[in-house]
Amino acid sequence: MQISPDAPQTTPARSTGSVPFQTPAATRRAMRRRRLGRRRLVLGAVLATGLVAGTGLTVQSAIAAQQRVAETAALGQSTGLSADQLGAYAGIAAAKTHAEAEDTLTTAQDTLAAADGKVDAGDLASSVASLGEYEALPLDEVRTLTAETRAAIREAEAAVAAHDKAVAERAAADALARANTPEGAKQTAREMATSKYGWGEDQFQCLVQLWTKESGWNYQAVNASSGAFGIVQALPAEKLATAGADWRTNAATQISWGLDYIARGYGTPCGAWGHSQAVNWY
Repeated sequence: MQISPDAPQTTPARSTGSVPFQTPAATRRAMRRRRLGRRRLVLGAVLATGLVAGTGLTVQSAIAAQQRVAETAALGQSTGLSADQLGAYAGIAAAKTHAEAEDTLTTAQDTLAAADGKVDAGDLASSVASLGEYEALPLDEVRTLTAETRAAIREAEAAVAAHDKAVAERAAADALARANTPEGAKQTAREMATSKYGWGEDQFQCLVQLWTKESGWNYQAVNASSGAFGIVQALPAEKLATAGADWRTNAATQISWGLDYIARGYGTPCGAWGHSQAVNWY
């Protein structure tokens, strides 16, 4: 039987025999696209997981770098300085910190030299040893060590000053003790009589006899009946205060007052000695 070309075409019924069923080409293409899409999703998930698990440190570093950039930008905005200017100022600050450390070390060495043999400067020596590594230390630590070393310098300087003062006071006390002996007082009187009044040895010998009679050159001598005091036997004793507040304890102060008294009243020690011989006082 012939079929007319205009008659509708019908799809043959699926065979139930031994001929295999064939999937249309369009359907096969759609199925391949779906499988490819699923593979891409899986691959994307695997790649994303690897990025998070394998590059965490990189991400953290990037975040830290961004924070530093943000901080620098904020500092620049607050100061009106560019990043280059901020870097320049940071360099200047570092140089200043190192210069202060070096100057402090120089002062500390001088202080250690001054303290040698006088006081214990162990704390200062330890500070110097720590600050000596300033070029390899963080700037904040250098500033802290510099401040600590300066404090140790002040303490050592105060200790040295106290030591020197005590030594000077002992030396002065020793000198005073020697000057307050009869021989020491005579030496002081000879020097004063010559330098201040121009009196020679003859006048000094008259002076020796006068004050030997009056007090035996004892700066603590007191006349039991009259209250006359000291080497020169001043009466009243308080007259000696015009020569110095230490008139009770310093033979030189008493001698200074006595020589002036003789010069004003008798002209010379021999004049005073002659008067004393005549009337038993001067």
